[in-house]
Amino acid sequence: MSKAFTKETDTDDGDEVALPPLPAGGKNYMTPAGYARLKSELLALIDEERPKVVEAVHWAASNGDRSENGDYLYGKKRLREIDRRIRFLTKRLEIAEVVDPALHFGSEQVFFGATVTYADDEGVQRTITIMGIDEADSHAGQVSWISPVARALLKARIGDEVPLPTPGGVRSLEVVDVSYPAPERK
Repeated sequence: MSKAFTKETDTDDGDEVALPPLPAGGKNYMTPAGYARLKSELLALIDEERPKVVEAVHWAASNGDRSENGDYLYGKKRLREIDRRIRFLTKRLEIAEVVDPALHFGSEQVFFGATVTYADDEGVQRTITIMGIDEADSHAGQVSWISPVARALLKARIGDEVPLPTPGGVRSLEVVDVSYPAPERK
């Protein structure tokens, strides 16, 4: 019988490493800059873009036959997209938990907002910044705080080795450096 049809695994019993569970409560952690970016997008949609589209739809509706009116049909579709995005942003901002990474400035422990340099078990070093779900940009070296790498690194200190479970087996990551943005002077 093919191994695909059995429940056996390749790992030894008891040696399996699991990531820490996701925190309950549905919080949406984000940095102050990420919160401001989402809020400005929401306000721009409500105050600028939506009124323009409503005006265009009103104008197109006054032209007569709506069934073949491209401006009207496109405008209504765009209005639905804008309203959907407004609902999404409103819900995300309602559950947002703004966390300022500068509070941990000088700390050697990994928390939300940290820029972490780590070395994998092959000696390759990578630098990532742990960000919120809605603001992480992988092209800029940012990862979401719920990503497997971030969850494995959270609460580790410089010099710690942490296990990272992957589909190919457990890998070891060593924390090389941890930094936070400096607090703003007021």
